[in-house]
Amino acid sequence: SQESFYFTSSLMITNQPCALFSLLLFLQWEEVSGYDENLNTIRTYQVCNVFDPSQNNWLLTTFIDRRGAQRIYVEIRFTVRDCSSIPNVPGSCKETFNLYYYETDAVIATKGTAFWMEAPYLKVDTIAADESFSQVDFGGRLMKVNTEVRSFGPLSKNGFYLAFQDYGACMSLLSVRVFYKKCPSVVQNFAIFPETMTGAESTSLVIARGICIPNSEEVDVPIKLYCNGDGEWMVPIGSCTCKAGFEPDNGNVCRACPPGTFKSTQGPGLCLQCPPNSRSTAEAATICVCRNGYYRGDADQPDEPCTSVPSSPRNVISIVNETSVILEWHSPRETGGRGDVVYNIVCKKCRADRRSCSHCDDNVDFVPRQLGLTDTRVFISNLWAHTLYSFEIQAVNGVSNKSPYPAQHVSIDITTNQAAPSIVPIMHQISSTMNSFTLSWPQPEQPNGIILDYELRYYEKDHAEINSTILRSQTNTARVEGLRPGTVYVVQVRARTVAGFGKDSSKMCFQTLTDGKDSRARRNKRCLFLESSLSTLVVLELSLRADMSNCPSPLGCPTHFSGSPGMKIYIDPFTYEDPNEAVREFAKEIDVSTVKIEEVIGAGEFGEVYKGRLKLPGKREIYVAIKTLKAGYVEKQRRDFLSEASIMGQFDHPNIIRLEGVVTKSRPVMIVTEFMENGALDSFLRQNDGQFTVIQLVGMMRGISAGMKYLSEMNYVHRDLAARNILVNSNLVCKVSDFGLSRYLQDDTSDPSYTSSLGGKIPVRWTAPEAIAYRKFTSASDVWSYGIVMWEVMSFGERPYWDMSNQDVINAIEQDYRLPPPMDCPSALHQLMLDCWQKDRNVRPRFTDIVSTLDKMIRNPTSLKAIANIPAVPSQPLLDRSIPDFNTFSSVEDWLAAIKMSQYRDNFLNSGFTSLQLVAQMTSEDLLRIGVTLAGHQKKILSNIQSMRVQMSQSPTTMA
Repeated sequence: SQESFYFTSSLMITNQPCALFSLLLFLQWEEVSGYDENLNTIRTYQVCNVFDPSQNNWLLTTFIDRRGAQRIYVEIRFTVRDCSSIPNVPGSCKETFNLYYYETDAVIATKGTAFWMEAPYLKVDTIAADESFSQVDFGGRLMKVNTEVRSFGPLSKNGFYLAFQDYGACMSLLSVRVFYKKCPSVVQNFAIFPETMTGAESTSLVIARGICIPNSEEVDVPIKLYCNGDGEWMVPIGSCTCKAGFEPDNGNVCRACPPGTFKSTQGPGLCLQCPPNSRSTAEAATICVCRNGYYRGDADQPDEPCTSVPSSPRNVISIVNETSVILEWHSPRETGGRGDVVYNIVCKKCRADRRSCSHCDDNVDFVPRQLGLTDTRVFISNLWAHTLYSFEIQAVNGVSNKSPYPAQHVSIDITTNQAAPSIVPIMHQISSTMNSFTLSWPQPEQPNGIILDYELRYYEKDHAEINSTILRSQTNTARVEGLRPGTVYVVQVRARTVAGFGKDSSKMCFQTLTDGKDSRARRNKRCLFLESSLSTLVVLELSLRADMSNCPSPLGCPTHFSGSPGMKIYIDPFTYEDPNEAVREFAKEIDVSTVKIEEVIGAGEFGEVYKGRLKLPGKREIYVAIKTLKAGYVEKQRRDFLSEASIMGQFDHPNIIRLEGVVTKSRPVMIVTEFMENGALDSFLRQNDGQFTVIQLVGMMRGISAGMKYLSEMNYVHRDLAARNILVNSNLVCKVSDFGLSRYLQDDTSDPSYTSSLGGKIPVRWTAPEAIAYRKFTSASDVWSYGIVMWEVMSFGERPYWDMSNQDVINAIEQDYRLPPPMDCPSALHQLMLDCWQKDRNVRPRFTDIVSTLDKMIRNPTSLKAIANIPAVPSQPLLDRSIPDFNTFSSVEDWLAAIKMSQYRDNFLNSGFTSLQLVAQMTSEDLLRIGVTLAGHQKKILSNIQSMRVQMSQSPTTMA
């Protein structure tokens, strides 16, 4: 866009809307008539004093207001007579003239003044004609018009004068157009940009800020365009888009969505028709409201249809088997238009006359679960015998919680059958003599009728179970007599009703006195051992100073008991009659308002795991990890979830993950622990392969062993010690975590597990052989697992036993196969691993010994210089599965693919290593030269090259 000034002569007035100026002050210039290029008559200023020497002819404009412009452009149309066409022209004849300007704040020059001769003009340029004329026709001159444009600036005063100097040319000035450039007002990217002057230089860029048009909002800020020196907009930055409820129309208008349509988000999208079962009655709707009886779920999007609740389930049938029942039903006829229908079971226990019902006991078990069933079948057990139950099967979907009406359901009443009593949970020793002891026990939780009597079966621990003696008791107390002094007896008890005997209780050990003294200390020093597929070895001592040497059990006394006077002993939270009491005792309740959840960092067995912040009163804010219990849980899941907090809350050690507290009084239920920035040790090592020194790795292992030493001194057995269950903070401090497997071995883990003959899941690659075969978990089995963790650390997260199956691992360990040393592993560390993997658990080192050994290595780094040798041919039939057989490959490409290093294919081939024979001769310098720079990758490739050399040496024909 240009805005111009024009000059007028005394005979011409322009009709342009711009301000005018005149060329009225002149010396030796004449205002005459002439012809333009089209032979039209025009008025011009001309001068042609070429025969007079020393010409200095000036033409001055009137004052020109610059109107805020910083740079002015001057377009001059003129003609010039060719000096050579003038006869007898003197040498002073010119074909050029000069353009000047003078900047001022006020009008100065007027007719009759000499200002135009005296003002300090600034020269713009000397202007030469591209074409001159020399012909004469019809008595006049035929002119060839030249047009030249010049610019000057920057200007800062109110206005300026222009001056034209002729110093010896024969010329005519036809017109002068003075103008400036500007960028016009424009709407772009839904933003309005104002009219903007160009900058002081032709290359200047002037920023113009934009304002969003009505009914639009900023997307990116700031919103701006650049006005260049030619008056053109360029380089748009930022934009606006139409608000929710408005759509773009004709590119730069935001139009309201008409009734019956909606637009839920800001952006370029168009209005959409309302989804089924919804409507909008006004313009600019951002969402269509559901019609009566229809709803949207919490996760439903605005463009999804509104849906309704499902109808009730159909055709319920039941199968009763003693104190358990199977319920099956058909899906509802109407799903409400949704595909997320699930089922909830409401269980009520009723009086025989049906006058009143109450909710079922917490111990009633539902398989697969009570709430959120996706299948139309449920197995319910642990009911009372001869009892009327009412089961309500609810059908719910994603909008059932929006409806003001109860969920549609169908009910069925069933009466359980006769059943034997449940198991007696525990026995207590009331007193003991040299030849007898008195025992008592609580009634079974579910007697399922009147208890007729109890049957005790006992035998000497050192004798076979087949030699058991039977004793009957009408009450829940019995005195066992005729025993041998100082002898340990194994005792079991079971209850009997008219339906028969219940199951035997767990085997428990009780000992008679060695003399006749009824010593209080001896009475109080008794041991209780529980032997079952799910229970741990529990040691109950009323005196922590008691000697454990005379405490036998079916599994033997703990091998590594290291308790000392005043040492805190771990208490299993599942020994509490009310597990919630253990949570209250060992875990601090946190107000949910002090916890801020920020982002999901993983998923656990019970729900999501988050990173967040904790700000307790009077303490600084810290980052924490937050485990949550997902919605729809049953009470048993809640107890199992919080049991880990009850365990962690008993520990206080720098190498054990710290429990900050729990949230149980609001939803979701949370366990809050300290946040470990580097996550799990195995993945952290894989991400930093080869980046740590041996001393740093030993420091990590030392921290893990210190944490395990603390746990073993508390008589706590971890059972799932592995690098994946070690967390690493920003200072590379390693902390033992994940205490879930310590009780529930039947739960699946993310790693492949082996199902033992005793039932339950075991992480085979990390578990001692006696724990796999006989479920004998002790601190010694944790030591075996620690040796595997050492191997994981030194191999930077390699998978133990590589791709061997779990059964192959079990067979290999039975044949005395042990993991070889990782690449560049000091022999002292591999020897410590082998010590941890002793078959006899009694000769394995204790964690106290391991901490001491690692401390010595750290104080004496020279002991770590000797590198363990990888055996060329293993003594066992099982080879190192990470080293492939060289003879199976036909090319370098195949070999690299087998060791998962295909990314270096071109590096090898382009550097001339095109055969396996050449590769076998490579050194670490060769690898660095061809571009293998990562230390971990160098180690892996060199390890395989070493194996290749060994195999070649054993197969001379291959080398040939």
